[in-house]
Amino acid sequence: MIRVLIADGEPPVRCRLRRIVESDGLISVVAEAGNGADAIATTARCRPEVVLMDVHMPGVEGLTAAARIAAAPAAPKVVMLTTFDLDEHVHQALRAGVVGFLLKDTPPRELTAAIHAVSAGHAMLTPRVTRRLIDHFTEHGPARSVTAREQLAALTHRELQVVRAVAQGLSNMEIGRHLTMTEATVKTYVSRALSKLGLTNRVQAALLARDAGLV
Repeated sequence: MIRVLIADGEPPVRCRLRRIVESDGLISVVAEAGNGADAIATTARCRPEVVLMDVHMPGVEGLTAAARIAAAPAAPKVVMLTTFDLDEHVHQALRAGVVGFLLKDTPPRELTAAIHAVSAGHAMLTPRVTRRLIDHFTEHGPARSVTAREQLAALTHRELQVVRAVAQGLSNMEIGRHLTMTEATVKTYVSRALSKLGLTNRVQAALLARDAGLV
C-alpha cells in the first residue's frame, strides 16, 4: 500500500483528490494538510511515501514546503499540483527535489498512475510540462552549460556514463544492459553520483546533464 499525504489550501480540492487517490485499492491517504507549514510537520509525523502538494499553499508556499520536505532524511517523493503550467514553477520545483509535476485537471487514472510511478522511483511530468522543459533546455545559455560541466567534472568516467543514461530516461535495468553491469551496481553509481553532485534525485541529475549538453 502506497501511503499518500494530500496538501492543498482548499478543502473541496483535498476531498476530490482523496476520492481519486482512494479509488485505487493500492493507495491510501494517511493525512491531509491545509497549509505549507502543516504539510511539513505532518509529513515528518506521518511519514508518507508520496506527497501531493499544491504550488500555491497558504502561509509557507508550496514550493518552499516541497523543498524542505525533499531535503529531509528519508524524504518522500513530492509531486506538485497546480492549475498553471508556468515555467518558473516547473524549474523551481524540479531543482528543489520534486519528482513529479502534474496539472490539477489531470485525469483520475493518470493521477493514480503518477503516484505509482513516483513511488517506484520514476519522474512524472504532464506532456505540457515536458514540452516546456524541452523548450527551456533548447534555449539555455552558454553560462549555464559551463557551470554544469564544471559540476559534472567531479564524477568519474563511469559515473558520468550513468548520469548521461539517466538523462536519456533509461531505467536502472536498461542502464545495466547498456553499460554491462548489474542493476544493483547501477543503483550504487547513481547514489554515488547524486552524493558528489549534491543532488537529491534523478530528475535533478538529468537536468544538470542536459544543461551540460550531455544529451
